[in-house]
Amino acid sequence: MNKATTLGITVSVVARYEPQHSRPHLQRYVFSYHITIENHSNATVQLLRRHWHIVDAAGMRREVEGPGVIGQQPILDPGESHSYSSWCPLSTPVGKMYGTFLMVRQVDGRLFKVCIPEFALEAPAIWN
Repeated sequence: MNKATTLGITVSVVARYEPQHSRPHLQRYVFSYHITIENHSNATVQLLRRHWHIVDAAGMRREVEGPGVIGQQPILDPGESHSYSSWCPLSTPVGKMYGTFLMVRQVDGRLFKVCIPEFALEAPAIWN
């Protein structure tokens, strides 16, 4: 599990290879990832946007940016958490992802970015 904390907001990530959705002979490797966002600050916050950097083993880089996460813009009171799962296809069996969430403090409207820690995307078959 990879973790990062920014201004009291902790983001944890667990990734795994999805062989049932992958087609290595077509250079399609599918990975799922599970994100947990925990509010350890003393303010209520809302996740507004996400910005992902996705890099494969061939050096191909993609950016994905947009509102919320899986169609949601969760509000987290102090002590609350929000979890979700999503997926990412790659054309290589190895890659990585990292990024930021744009959040706002409800009390004063202050915007801030929260680090999504870098995590590896690895198809285990390549190591055998």
